[in-house]
Amino acid sequence: MERNTELLLRVARMYHVQAETMEAIAHQLGVSRSTVSRLLKEARDQGLIRVTVVDPNRPLTRVAALFRTHFNVAAHLVSVRPGLSSILRLEQIAKVAARLIEGIIGDGAVVGVAWGTTTAAVAAQLRRRDLAGVRVVGLNGGANDSTTGVPYVGSILQRFAAAFQGEEQLLALPAFFDRASTRAAMWEERSTQHMLKSRRQCTIAVFGIGALASAQQSHVYTANYLRPADFAELEAAHVVGDVCTVMMREDGSWRDIPLNQRATGMTPDELRELPRRVCVVSGASRAAALLGALRAGVATDLVVDEETAREVLKRLRPGLKLD
Repeated sequence: MERNTELLLRVARMYHVQAETMEAIAHQLGVSRSTVSRLLKEARDQGLIRVTVVDPNRPLTRVAALFRTHFNVAAHLVSVRPGLSSILRLEQIAKVAARLIEGIIGDGAVVGVAWGTTTAAVAAQLRRRDLAGVRVVGLNGGANDSTTGVPYVGSILQRFAAAFQGEEQLLALPAFFDRASTRAAMWEERSTQHMLKSRRQCTIAVFGIGALASAQQSHVYTANYLRPADFAELEAAHVVGDVCTVMMREDGSWRDIPLNQRATGMTPDELRELPRRVCVVSGASRAAALLGALRAGVATDLVVDEETAREVLKRLRPGLKLD
């Protein structure tokens, strides 16, 4: 096997970033475990792998500590190489999030998943685990006036369910009703109440942050879910993004935003009732929306790139020195 730099980097990433075992890497590459060990040694010798001992007073740990202090959230920070494309950045963050989620979910877990670009990326990184009694529940409706939303939303839930040997349950509703009165009436239906009860039973929720202004645009803002009048309304209300298609401002407020009276996603109040809530975010252009979500208290765990984490803290406390 040719030991070029790309191969060494691939093996190094699989072992140190994706937390794959040497046996798993050997199986994927069709080589022996000893070959993988030699490739890792060669990568270290060439300076492609650098081992760092973390001092608790160093900046990265301080950033995580500030997130704990200000938002009561466990921040899992991902160092991403500067200049990396938004797609590759999200892929790296999704891998870390997938490993965290795999460690949380056990037999009988009820996993709530909000559809979106980020959770789709996380779903693609999940590894198969032999579990029993797992249910995967949609946290927000996915239909709009041009599509049922089932292929897109269903594929995300199916990947989560397949990874944990579970069964999926769609929230068979539109993302937004045309009228608030329609949603109020649907919320009284027994079939809807059954779906809402299922998502209230979630033991873990997994969701991303949508942002109106983002380098990698959120699906809800690009796939015919909102009309021009809706965007104008959001701008007038100073909305910066959403969690589970529930709109938010940077200060964490959301209850008085008109569109939320028509939304079917789980609200921040409802999310806070769930024991574990994993928020996954990629890209500094989502910092304002992430700050709003954190102020609303929606997350217990945050998987985020270092640049975005720092931008959130700068928005929270302008002039804050982190280094």
